Amino acid sequence: MGDLFRLQAQAGEAFTMAGGKKLQARAKSVIQIHLPGGMQQQESFDPKPEAPVDIRGSFGVTKTKQGEVLSDNFPQTAKITDKLTMLRSVVGRIPDHGIASYHLFTGYTPTAVIDYPQVGSIVSHELGPRGELPPYVAIPQKNAFGGGTGFLSSTFGPFELNADPGDRGYKVRDFSIPAGVSMERFDRRQTARQVVEARLRKLESDPELLGTMDDFYKQAYTLLTSPSAQAAFTLDGVTEADLKLYGSHVTGEKGPDGKYHPKGLAEKLIVARKLVESGVRFVTVSYGSWDCHVDVKKNTLDQMPALDHGIAGLISDLDARGLLDSTIVWVTSEFGRTPKINKDSGRDHHARCYSMLIAGGGFTRGQFYGASDATGAEPARDALPLEDLLFTIYHQLGVDANKELLAFGTRPIEIIHGKLVPGLLA
Repeated sequence: MGDLFRLQAQAGEAFTMAGGKKLQARAKSVIQIHLPGGMQQQESFDPKPEAPVDIRGSFGVTKTKQGEVLSDNFPQTAKITDKLTMLRSVVGRIPDHGIASYHLFTGYTPTAVIDYPQVGSIVSHELGPRGELPPYVAIPQKNAFGGGTGFLSSTFGPFELNADPGDRGYKVRDFSIPAGVSMERFDRRQTARQVVEARLRKLESDPELLGTMDDFYKQAYTLLTSPSAQAAFTLDGVTEADLKLYGSHVTGEKGPDGKYHPKGLAEKLIVARKLVESGVRFVTVSYGSWDCHVDVKKNTLDQMPALDHGIAGLISDLDARGLLDSTIVWVTSEFGRTPKINKDSGRDHHARCYSMLIAGGGFTRGQFYGASDATGAEPARDALPLEDLLFTIYHQLGVDANKELLAFGTRPIEIIHGKLVPGLLA
């Protein structure tokens, strides 16, 4: 882990190019709730109750405080729309899972020439760690189609838990002293290393290099032995009331085997909240499987109740703790679904207009930004290209998205080709 910190510092020097502006950050952290597969906006954030049944689907609506409507699958979220902004006119590019996921996570479509870094990796590179914890964490792991660190060093990639906080026996891999190594033995190793370094200094080795290495080892040692760092990844101290607020009691529809299939993400979101509270800058939480070509009603009933409680619980909890102003909550999917239900009672891929949700971090509250047309096929007002949304998120974090980073050591690449959307900012 000491090597990790050393390489991260070297990479920060190697890949930065002068020219970025220093921006005033409104937000410190992002929690991205990603719904892989393409969530159906008609059954969630952008219902069409006046459309024919083969477009509006099987569900009704619930009213919000603003007089707008959400699908009746989101009654808890409807109660807190005064704390968030609903984005109903997001514009993607290609309705393909791999390409659209890469576009979402990087702001670029893939090419054969350049591999671009994820948003979380850019944030890690530009802002670095805030405290003892890694700046970028993925729960339970990163999206397989979303790219990686691109032309940046791999040290700016996410720290992947490779464990689900909702599982029994949950434990983060590689984030504790190895089994069989006692604290006494660990401390003896630390002391032995210090003796070797002291001897090298006496032999007139490079004192500056040794001092720097010592700093990296201290960071690794602190991370492995810090009770507060370790506690941020656990559910220690979480009460039954906390779990209920986030919807841990919510299960999906009864399956063909007669059993209920829990799809809750409560524990994942609680760990995400604890991580940003402890200094992590960017957390991605993956939940569910939303590729509903067949039986969109079953897909909806199985997963949306837990999602509704999870979104409402997280935003309400952050607000109550005074963290919502400094934390962006961002609900994403790589694209939406077609307006018309297909012959298999499902919905197919649709990237020309779909919905997301964003809250906190200086974004407006209580707004329904943009609108789709009568069938949900195209933007009818305030089309929001994905690149512009990412640019605005960078801006709120204090990252100059016009800044150029170096690919291949010589080629300047803008962080993203987009523009600020003032209408989203409070």
